[in-house]
Amino acid sequence: MNLRPQRRMAAELLKCGINRVWIDPDRVDDVEEAATKDDIRYLIKIGAIKARKIKGTSRHRARMREIKKAKGRRRGHGSRKGRKYARYPRKWQWMRTIRAIRRQLREWRDSGVIDRRTYRMLYMKAKGGMFKSRAHLIVQVKTMGLLKEDVEDGKRTNV
Repeated sequence: MNLRPQRRMAAELLKCGINRVWIDPDRVDDVEEAATKDDIRYLIKIGAIKARKIKGTSRHRARMREIKKAKGRRRGHGSRKGRKYARYPRKWQWMRTIRAIRRQLREWRDSGVIDRRTYRMLYMKAKGGMFKSRAHLIVQVKTMGLLKEDVEDGKRTNV
């Protein structure tokens, strides 16, 4: 029995490929007798011919990999493509550091721990790269004697 014409017509009607057309093995005789698209439509309606579901690609493994990467796994030498400063550029490092330092200076200036002149002087030194971190700024300012005694770790205790 040759069902190629029926399969082709069914594929057109179901808007799918020929390989996705499923014909009920119990109703092969009915399908074989079908000669027109109307006959095929009727067979589709009664369920003798159906379109198989599309096989998808599972995302499970990809999701698990994303979860692990979020935890910080899978970042070893074998997974790296770019160099150190391609993966985390020096500019990004600088931006992160300078923003923290400037935030600290602004906080001190607004709360009155340092005056505007001192703020400007420290700001320009920070811009020049004198302080490598916020903690380094605090240590340097303390050694310069520019902070009042009641200031600890960049936070005012009681002024």
